Amino acid sequence: MWELIRHGLNSSKPFPRMWHTHDLKDHYDVVIIGGGVHGLACAYYLARDHGITNVAVLDKRYIGSGGSGRNTTIIRSNYLTPEGVLFYNESVQLYQELSLDLNFNVMFSQHGHLTLAHNDSAVRTMRWRAEVNQIQGVDSRLIWPDEIAKLCPQLDLSDHPRYPIQAALYHPPGGIIRHDAVVWGYARGADVRGVHIHQMTEVTGIEVDNGRAIAVQTNRGKIKAGMVLNATAGWSTLIADMVGVQLPITTHPLQACVTEALKPFLDVIVVSGSLHVYVSQSDRGELVMGASIDPYTSYSLDSTLGFLESLSGDMLELFPSVSRVKILRQWAGVCDMTPDYSPIMGFTPIEGFVVDVGWGTYGFKAGPVSGKRMAELIATGKTPDLIAPFRLSRFEEGELVGEKGAASVGH
Repeated sequence: MWELIRHGLNSSKPFPRMWHTHDLKDHYDVVIIGGGVHGLACAYYLARDHGITNVAVLDKRYIGSGGSGRNTTIIRSNYLTPEGVLFYNESVQLYQELSLDLNFNVMFSQHGHLTLAHNDSAVRTMRWRAEVNQIQGVDSRLIWPDEIAKLCPQLDLSDHPRYPIQAALYHPPGGIIRHDAVVWGYARGADVRGVHIHQMTEVTGIEVDNGRAIAVQTNRGKIKAGMVLNATAGWSTLIADMVGVQLPITTHPLQACVTEALKPFLDVIVVSGSLHVYVSQSDRGELVMGASIDPYTSYSLDSTLGFLESLSGDMLELFPSVSRVKILRQWAGVCDMTPDYSPIMGFTPIEGFVVDVGWGTYGFKAGPVSGKRMAELIATGKTPDLIAPFRLSRFEEGELVGEKGAASVGH
């Protein structure tokens, strides 16, 4: 705090840069394509845990400009499959310690996550998820309207709505975080350990020789690479096409919006699987709201009136008292969806080309664990057990990790 005050009083002394600008080197041991939370986290853990510092992170715009800067920052681990629950639970644990680890406040606030059930089928699914979570040691349980009313009295728990609330899956560790703080913290941590972060550096091609990726072509020149990681979102298939790897991914827009700032009243995150809507309240008092992906494939970042009308109607089903609240801003991102709603991580048929892609609407939740485990894979040449279920070959082997029941709403 005193350092901040000193800088404020001494305007002639600028704040030091959080990361440096570098010329492109001719060769890096690891080239990471994508300067979001996944790419930066991988670079950070490569340097911190494995001593691999000759690493370049490339982003065609500025770091965090893609999905990391457009998401709605909900963190949770109450997934449906044992593989997913274990994976996301490790990410929550890493997030809990991230401010101390990075010496940078990422503003992680854990105050609970409610997934509402509006019919008998949804109640069964929530019970199923709760049991899977508990078996894996994750705090999650089915609760009923009397307890829901205590946690979130603003919800309409009467029988008047089209879809009355019957029960909910309550996940106390769920919370929200400051997305740009996470990105900046990882970037700073990687930079001080020797990683080069290259913004405004677009990948235009990847050279392959005898089945191995050997170099990356950019708008700033060619980089020889010992290993190339595709950690992009939205454009992951385009990068994979550069080496001839086909990914079972389709790209969809995802929209969100925020309201004017209100006095704090919403302590928990609220998600409705039937209404396809979710809402949380930020530290500044805004209601951050979103829905599921748009039902068409596109790279468009345009907002639509249809989304806003549908979301507003669903929100008023849950919270009639917010009818006069003004919506201030609306935006969109793009999401890479796989057939089983789980990511693709690990090796590909091209040697030296690995992927951390296909995150749909849930990639920011997994930033720390994905970075940590992909760094382990790159450093050791072996696939960690935690991410083995998400290998690319599972689609040919018929061993899908079906997470639609816990991820179809997005949050």
